[in-house]
Amino acid sequence: MTFRKLFVLGAAVVALGVAAGAAMAQTPAQKSLIDAAKSAGTVGEQADGYVGVRTSVSADVQTAITATNSARRRAYAASAADVGTSTEVAAARMFESQLLPRITSGQWYRNASGQWVQR
Repeated sequence: MTFRKLFVLGAAVVALGVAAGAAMAQTPAQKSLIDAAKSAGTVGEQADGYVGVRTSVSADVQTAITATNSARRRAYAASAADVGTSTEVAAARMFESQLLPRITSGQWYRNASGQWVQR
């Protein structure tokens, strides 16, 4: 097996752990707030692996985003340490492999160029 294939396989396994870790850090109420805000188009996933604000949001939604992003940051850092890369690279790979495919029709996401795009 080539180094590249081994690295991709390792990153995929770690990414699954990151998704589970991030999900465990947010409360059901926070997840519900973020999901509703995604459906409303006020927030979306970003190519950097974090939830971003597209338009203004309530304090409760901002608190939920902050909690989720903090948990993701910790999970990405642990993932990066496991595979020997940076937190930013681990976060971007998570977006590409796990988050982007889950964005449903009508939701918004910020691409790598910094533009908000509606799926």
